[in-house]
Amino acid sequence: MRVIPDLVIAPRDCFDDQQEWHAPDPVLLVAEVTSSSTASRDRVQKIRAYARAGIPVYLLIDRDADEAVVCSEPSGDDYGHKSIHKLGTAVALPHPLGFDLDTSAF
Repeated sequence: MRVIPDLVIAPRDCFDDQQEWHAPDPVLLVAEVTSSSTASRDRVQKIRAYARAGIPVYLLIDRDADEAVVCSEPSGDDYGHKSIHKLGTAVALPHPLGFDLDTSAF
């Protein structure tokens, strides 16, 4: 499955080759922000795709549920660890990121 995330965090210069598609190896985090047209795909298919690709952290900003879901420890078709946070709070992003994200803007 090829996807285009709303946000990608990866080391600088990883994707400077101007290619349309890239291997997910250098990616540290992908994030999706739900909208009425993408919410079900963001909650189900994309979690599965990102876990299969071995993306260390998937951040879902679920505006309908007023939550930030942090998924880490990819294993097979899912993530081994998920934490749910109320939007408007500081959300700790796990290794390899290790910083707090202020979700008050969502």
